Amino acid sequence: MILLWLGLGVVIGVVGTLPLLLILLRRAVHRARVAEGEARHSQRLSELGSMTSGLAHEIRNPLSTVGLNAQLLHEDLASLDLDDGERDRLMHRVDALAREVDRLGHILGDFLDFAGRVKLDPHRCDLRTIVEELIDFYHPQCDQSGVVLRFHAPPEPVEVRADEGLLKQALLNLMINATQIMERESDGDGPAGELMLRIDADAESARVHVIDTGPGIEESDRESIFHPYVSHRKGGTGLGLPTARRIVEEHGGRLHVDSVPGDGSDFVLTLPRG
Repeated sequence: MILLWLGLGVVIGVVGTLPLLLILLRRAVHRARVAEGEARHSQRLSELGSMTSGLAHEIRNPLSTVGLNAQLLHEDLASLDLDDGERDRLMHRVDALAREVDRLGHILGDFLDFAGRVKLDPHRCDLRTIVEELIDFYHPQCDQSGVVLRFHAPPEPVEVRADEGLLKQALLNLMINATQIMERESDGDGPAGELMLRIDADAESARVHVIDTGPGIEESDRESIFHPYVSHRKGGTGLGLPTARRIVEEHGGRLHVDSVPGDGSDFVLTLPRG
């Protein structure tokens, strides 16, 4: 009799837990299907990335040939026995073709930089030295654009572990973006604006601020500007800021912007000190 009640209790217990087991099983199946779908999606994205990168390379080669032939055609036109008006008209068309080829070449270059894999070669370096070298390189461009360039950093070294070349590229993208926006908004009287690079740090992280006195960014646009192909300036590819953020994130850092419309923007590049 005792065995009968014991067996009955076991059966009741099994029956009672069966709905819970079914729920757990359904959840496990659902998670497996989601994981499988995500894996297929990631594979498709990887295949699409490889395909588009290969396509860009295939376009780049004949585009270079078109550019070279435009240059040769320009030289041939200069040597032909034509009246000045006809020669100027034809050379103007060839020059327009060369400019468009050059523009497309820059777009493809930016795309390949963004689509390609970021391979870091990090080592210990002083963030002040990186920024100082970049300022020396970029100062002539600021002078040409009428932008006043300033720099402020602490007196002691600010060491981070970073790939110097890629970090300079990210900062340069931010500086170019700021300079072009201020130049576009300038009325032509006096300086176009001020561009300041400022470094500060604590025990855990180091920050480079790229501060401009441009028109600022509306709050609704402060995240979208980091999306590919979103550009608020004429002729922009929309890949400079996304590429900069990607490089920073590969370093384990973050890039965000603080801005007041009508009063400039502060792009903050944060890197870990570890």
